[in-house]
Amino acid sequence: MTDLRKIIIDETEVEVDGAMTLIQACEVADIEIPRFCYHERLSIAGNCRMCLVEVVGGPPKPAASCAMQVRDLRPGPEGQPPVVKTKSPMVKKAREGVMEFLLINHPLDCPICDQGGECDLQDQAMAYGVDFSRFREPKRAVDDLDLGPLVGTHMTRCISCTRCVRFTSEVAGIKQMGQTGRGEDSEITTYLSQTLDSELQGNIIDLCPVGALTSKPYSFTARPWELKKTETIDVMDALGSNIRVDTKGREVMRIMPRNHDGVNEEWLSDKSRFVWDGLRRQRLDKPYVRVNGKLEPATWGEAFAAIKAAVKGKKVAGLIGDLVSTEAAFALQSLIGSLGGQVECRVDDAKLPLGNRSAYVGTATIDDIDSSEVIQLIGSNPRTEAPVLNARLRKAWINGANISLLGEVVDLTYDYTHVGTDKIDLDTLVAKDLSDIKGKSSLVIVGQGALQGVDGADVLAAAMALTEKTSSKFMVLHTAAGRVGAMDLGCLSDFGVDRLVKGADVVFNLSSDEATVAGGPFVIYQGSHGDRGAHRADVILPAAAYTEESAIFVNTEGRPQMTARAGFAPGDARENWAVLRALSAELGQTLPFDSLLALRIAMFAHAPHLGVINTVPENEWAPIKGKNLKKGALKNAITEHYQTNPIARSSQVMGELAANAAARKASKLAAE
Repeated sequence: MTDLRKIIIDETEVEVDGAMTLIQACEVADIEIPRFCYHERLSIAGNCRMCLVEVVGGPPKPAASCAMQVRDLRPGPEGQPPVVKTKSPMVKKAREGVMEFLLINHPLDCPICDQGGECDLQDQAMAYGVDFSRFREPKRAVDDLDLGPLVGTHMTRCISCTRCVRFTSEVAGIKQMGQTGRGEDSEITTYLSQTLDSELQGNIIDLCPVGALTSKPYSFTARPWELKKTETIDVMDALGSNIRVDTKGREVMRIMPRNHDGVNEEWLSDKSRFVWDGLRRQRLDKPYVRVNGKLEPATWGEAFAAIKAAVKGKKVAGLIGDLVSTEAAFALQSLIGSLGGQVECRVDDAKLPLGNRSAYVGTATIDDIDSSEVIQLIGSNPRTEAPVLNARLRKAWINGANISLLGEVVDLTYDYTHVGTDKIDLDTLVAKDLSDIKGKSSLVIVGQGALQGVDGADVLAAAMALTEKTSSKFMVLHTAAGRVGAMDLGCLSDFGVDRLVKGADVVFNLSSDEATVAGGPFVIYQGSHGDRGAHRADVILPAAAYTEESAIFVNTEGRPQMTARAGFAPGDARENWAVLRALSAELGQTLPFDSLLALRIAMFAHAPHLGVINTVPENEWAPIKGKNLKKGALKNAITEHYQTNPIARSSQVMGELAANAAARKASKLAAE
C-alpha cells in the first residue's frame, strides 16, 4: 500500500508518497529546485549540493533534497506536517556559495562552447548564483579525453556531477568511465584511456549539464536558436524512438531524443542520433533510366514512359523495404494489385503469418519489460537490434529479473542464462517442467533471426507454445521500422520473396536494398539513396527520406506513430506516395486518392487501428501450429549494427563507428 505523507513546502501543503525524495516532492508542488548531479533515471549521487533546502526542525544546516526522503522528516511538535523551505535566506546563501565553488575552475568560454544556449550551468548561474567570484588563485586545467568519434570532451569545464559515469555503468552497462583522485584533483576519466564501447554513448552529451561533453559531429556547425525543431519518429530500428530533428535551411544538423516513457524513455541509440550526415550523401535527386546498360539522368516523363513500356502485358511484383511508411506501402499495394500482381514486405524471408497480429507483433508492450520477472530471448541480440530496448532489459535485470537467451552467445551488458544455440534446444525447453514460471510476470521475446529460413514458422510456433505453457506475454522484436505497418496492411505474397521475384517480369522495388534481385526482371527502384537496390535498377525514381515526409510507422509492439516533415527532399525527389500516385495515372490505373488525407482515409478503412496514433491495440492470442524443429543454429538478424540501411551506409560517422567496432573485436587490450 502506498505510504502517503503530508508535507508543507513553501506554505503549500501536498500529499506525496513517503518514498519520494524532497526534490520529487517539490516537483509535485510545482516548485523548481536547481540541480546538476540529480537525474530521475539515474542513481542518486548527492555530490553537486545545488539542490539544498531548509528542513524546519531538522539539522541546523541545508539538506540535499535529492538524498532525503519524505519519510525521513520529523513532524511538528503537535503532529503537524513537516515543513520544508526552498526560498529562505539560508537556502539562498547556500546555493550562491555552492555555485561560486562550482565556477572556481570553470573557464569563461561561453561564446565558443557548443552548449551555449542550452547550458544548465549558464541558466542556473544566472538564476541562483552571484555576479562575482572571490577566487583569485590560478584555475585548474585538465587534459581532454578521447572517447571516440561521437563525444567531444572539454574536461576543464567538468564539475564532477558524475552523470556520465552513472549512465554508462547503470544504463549502458559498460565499465569504462569513472572518477579518480580526491578534492580538487578529482577527475572523470576512462579505463586505460579507452574509447567508449556502447551503442548509447551519445546520451551522455544530453546528460552533461556544463558543456564538458559535446557532440563531435555537430560541433561548431550551428547555434540552437538558428535551428528549426521538428518532433518526429526514428526509423533506424523498429523501436520507434521519439526524436526531435533540428534543421538549418534544408539540412538536418542534429537529431535529439524526446521523452516517451512507453517507448524510449528519454534515451536514443547512437545510430539514430548521428545518422543525419547520411541524409546528405549519395542522395537520389533525379530520375534515371538505363540506356545501353548505363543509367542516364532523365525527366519524370521519360522515366514513367520507360516504366509504362516495360509493364505493358507483363507479370508485375512489388518489394517493400525496411524504411517504408504505411502510406507508401498502401499506395504500392494498391498499384501493384490493380496490375494483377502481389507485393511482399518480408524481404529478409522471415516467416511471419498474414492476419495473425499476435504472431507477428505479440501481446506485450515495451512497458511490460519493466515489470517482468522472467524474460526469455530467442534468436535475438537486442543490443544491436534495438539498443534502447536492451537498456530497458538491463533495467529489468537490475531490478531482479531472470533473463535467459536461446541463440548466439553475445554481450548484452547484463548477465543471462544461456540455454542453447540450436533450434532443437527450443523444443527441449518447451518440453521441460516450467510450472515455477507460471505464477510470475514473464515475457518471451523472439528475434527476426530465429524466424528466417525454411523452418522459421516452426520456430515461431514453438516460441508461442512456450509462451502459452508459461502464461507469458509474447513479443516479436522486429529489425525493420516499416515491417509491422506493412504486415497490418496485408503486404504479403502467397509464396515468399524468392518465388515472387523469380516469377515476375517486372519488379517494383520500393526502397528494398537488402533483398537481392537476380538478373532477368525489369527492375524499378524508388528510394532516397543510391544504394544496393539502385545499382540493380533499370529505372530509378527519387523519393523522400523519413525526415522529409509526414508518414505513419508502426513500431515493434504495434504502436502507430506519426512522423513530421522536417525538411524538403533534394532536387526532383518527391514524397513516396505522391510518386506512386503520379505513376498510377501514367499507367492508366489511377489510384483513388489525390492527397495524403484521402490516402489515409482509404488506408484507415483497410486497417482502422492505424488511425489511433500512439496507442497499442490489444491483440487476440492465436497460437500457430508447427512441426518439430530440426537441428540448426539460431543466427541473429544483424551482423553490422551501423550498416543496416542505405542512410546508415551513406553516413561517414556510421562508417567510422563500424570500423572502430571491427578493430575492437580484432584485438584486445593488454589488461583483458
